[in-house]
Formats: sequence, C-alpha cells, structure tokens
Amino acid sequence: MFAIAADGCRIAYQLGGEVGAAGNGPALLLLAGQSNNHHWWDPVRADFETGRTTITLDYRGTGASDKPDEVYSTPGFAEDAVAVLDALELEQVDVYGTSMGGRVAQWLAILHPERVRRLVLGCTSPGRSHGFERSQEIRRALSVRDQAARDAVLTELMYTPQWVARHPGPYPVLGDATMPTYAKGRHLVASNNHDAWDGLDTIQAPTLVLHGTDDVFSPAANAQLLAERIPDARAELLDGARHAYFHEFRATASPLVTDFLATG
Repeated sequence: MFAIAADGCRIAYQLGGEVGAAGNGPALLLLAGQSNNHHWWDPVRADFETGRTTITLDYRGTGASDKPDEVYSTPGFAEDAVAVLDALELEQVDVYGTSMGGRVAQWLAILHPERVRRLVLGCTSPGRSHGFERSQEIRRALSVRDQAARDAVLTELMYTPQWVARHPGPYPVLGDATMPTYAKGRHLVASNNHDAWDGLDTIQAPTLVLHGTDDVFSPAANAQLLAERIPDARAELLDGARHAYFHEFRATASPLVTDFLATG
C-alpha cells in the first residue's frame, strides 16, 4: 500500500495487528531508525498488536518507497508519516519512534500535535544544538568502506556481546541493504541535521522516553534532556542495554510501552 506525499513521492506503508481494532486504544505508528525500512520492527511488532492496529512505513529512500535523490530531513519524514495517516483516514494515533525514528516522532508531535495522542521516544536525541553526540571514534569506525566491518561495529553498538553470542542473527536493525548509496547519504545528513530543541517544549502529548544505560551510539544522557524539555514527559533507563534496547530487552521495554499507551 502507498500514500502519496505532498511532492508526489510514494511512501509504502504496512498494517499489522487487529486492523481496525480500538480495544487497546488508537492505532500505533512505529517509526524506524536511520537507513532502515519497516523490518526494523519485525522482532517486537507483535508485542503491540493485541487489540490494536500497528502501522509502519518505509521512509523515502528505503524499502518499497520512492527514492528521489534530493535533500531529506526529519521534518520531511514527519510530513511523509502524516501522508500515511491521511491515506488511512486516521485523525489521531499513538507514536513510537526509536533512534532516527524518535527524531521524526519529535517533529510529528511538534508540527501536528492534534495527530499524536501519546508519544514514546526511544534511544534518540533532541539534535545537534543541545544533544549529546556519539564520539568521533565511533563515527570513524562506522565510516569504513567494508560492509562486513561496518556491520560488526554496528552490531556491537546495538547489542551486548552476551546476547549476540546467543543470537547469531541476522539482525534487522543494521540497515536496508537495498538502499542506493546516495539515499544512505541523504539519510545520514537528515539525521545529523536534526534539531528540534526549540519545539520540544510545545509538545502536547504525554511522553515516555526510553534509553539503554550503555548506549554510546546515541548517548543515554539524551534521555534526561528530552524528559526535562518536553512537558509531561518521563524517562526510563534500561540498565545494561545498548542502542537496540527494544529488541534485546524487549521483555522489559515492550511492557513499559504498552502500559504507558494504555494509560489515559
């Protein structure tokens, strides 16, 4: 299924769970990380689908969506998400965004407050002007040309060694392998240029901020920044978790999300 963005770009989206259900609240929009498509959510999507519809999308440049070679931005991705909601004739949803998806979710709640009932921001950052950024050492390690070496670095940032030893993969959070090189670059710039600080204090939706204490890809200090800046927000830190806390620590993280969304 496709929605048509304001500029004519086709945005692929997917429905899951009990389509049309309203038993546990409105539909839940799940927003993935940078350079990833909807498969980012495959390991945990079922955790949110009892009595509820889930919605995912492929960002422009990923999956089945169009891949224009043009400037991308986190506000722009948020507008693409609104196009999906419009296509589904959904006036209001709950939103859960992780990593770059959390950056996109911030803009969705800032620019379209009437569309967001409750908001969950995971392993994310307010952006470049106030956020805590990953180290230059990590940036250099991720810039290697060899894909296998880059995936090894990214896997270590996502998961603990103990978990990787028991779960040899493949891991759905290492990027969309079908993306053109130019689109990966466009996604990187969009995420790096994110800066929602000036709008965060206008967010109206009750907000839960989740982060792993051992996340150095998006440092955990960002969680408290967001929780202090966003009205009616609280932060929950998952001890020992890295960037993909929602996958490795799903037994703790998913109930935190479902309980929060069921409130109110």
